[in-house]
Amino acid sequence: MALTAIALALGTFMQVLDSSIANVSIPTIAGNLGVSADQGTWVITSFAVSNGISVPVSAFLMQRFGVVRTFVISVLLFTLASLLCGISWSLGSLVFFRVVQGAVSGPMIPGSQALLISIFPPAKRGTALAIWSMTTLIAPICGPIFGGYISDNFTWPWIFLINLPVGIVCGVICWRMLADRETPTRRVPIDRIGFALLVVWVGALQIMLDKGKDADWFASSAILALAIVAAIGFVAWVIWEVTDANPIVDLSLFGSRNFAIGTLAFCLGYALLFGNLVLLPLWLQTQLNYTATWAGLVAAPAGVAAVVLSPIAARVMSSIDARWTASMSFVAFAISYLMRAGYTPDSSFMVLMLPMVVQGIAMSVFFVSMLTILLAGIPPQKIPAASGLSNFARITVGGFAASLTTVIWDRREAVHQARLSDSSAFNNPVMVQALSRLHADGLSAAQSLGVLTRSLVNQAYMLSSIDFFWISGWLCFAVLPLVWLTKRAMGGGGPAAAD
Repeated sequence: MALTAIALALGTFMQVLDSSIANVSIPTIAGNLGVSADQGTWVITSFAVSNGISVPVSAFLMQRFGVVRTFVISVLLFTLASLLCGISWSLGSLVFFRVVQGAVSGPMIPGSQALLISIFPPAKRGTALAIWSMTTLIAPICGPIFGGYISDNFTWPWIFLINLPVGIVCGVICWRMLADRETPTRRVPIDRIGFALLVVWVGALQIMLDKGKDADWFASSAILALAIVAAIGFVAWVIWEVTDANPIVDLSLFGSRNFAIGTLAFCLGYALLFGNLVLLPLWLQTQLNYTATWAGLVAAPAGVAAVVLSPIAARVMSSIDARWTASMSFVAFAISYLMRAGYTPDSSFMVLMLPMVVQGIAMSVFFVSMLTILLAGIPPQKIPAASGLSNFARITVGGFAASLTTVIWDRREAVHQARLSDSSAFNNPVMVQALSRLHADGLSAAQSLGVLTRSLVNQAYMLSSIDFFWISGWLCFAVLPLVWLTKRAMGGGGPAAAD
């Protein structure tokens, strides 16, 4: 039983790890494949969005083919997709295989959770789920560290290839140990049209967000067409889902005030978190010359703090209104982002790291608090569907947020660069003095100008990053009142599953 539990936890760990391991490796991947760092973020967004889309299908697959079979096949396909990611020869091939990897990974987390519950007696399920949940908090810690170390000391394909032995061992053990525990299967209707419309509008919107900046947004007929497809697809999808007898996504759940407002606040909070998780390592590596390893170490304290505090938070939450702990998490997130708004180009490692500790405090209660709020009042038989819908919304919005983050970052950089250029004209005494010093150091006129231009760009990106952190902090305060528009919800769960 212990070996099976470890194998199930490894499957979850592997899936969650792959949602964060690429974050610090984007500059390395982009440079190796000859694309910009902004285009490199497609590696993150493609996985997140396809994973989000696949979540609603997971329940159907587990009912139709059995939980064990679905989980094992999902793990093995995920492992195969990891191999394909590792041997990718271009950005296009890597993004395509990441889409496949995200699509086949949908059943892994709900499947491992269901199987873990089935193999332990009721008295031990709470402990087992707590340990399982801890793996989903540890993985985000290991992701940036593993990704950074591998990128700096090996080659980037190994951030995907390390999944191969883990996936094979997990799949083999689970099949051998759980084959006789297969759940009953039954033919259930599948909303094919609803799923197709979901893929169309989410896919069109994500491609629009990823490619819009390079194509000059709505000046491009292709981007305009994608926007129209996304809008029409979304409206058609909503109409279909609310009228179909067996919708793939039960939108009637939004009739519950707690679920509607709680999911909105959950998604907005997660979008800000995910956007900052993407931006920080990107800024550190492309502008402050941090290696991938050190960028990962800057981010790691958030996960460490969350792991340490989660068991304590779970005990505290069992006796208080989840709205208070959710509020605390939003305030802690806001403080963390506003602390980052004080960064300077010469900030020490400790200064860069401290806001991440505060973020870890927020993460320790954020996921459980928001799930407790949005699931309050949902009938027991609808809780799996409600949990799946909230996770679909959160993961998909996270993918959108990653794309928007790089767009906002570059837009603000252009604004700041224009302002800095206006104040750095060649007849400016400071510029004349700086050029003279560089000439004295032996640099040619062209080299001196290049050095100053690079310094100007660095300053512009730093100011753009500060803008993003500042806006993120105040948006957290703006989202906070939504929590108190929901009804009272008592907590009481295991550690947060930050997948």
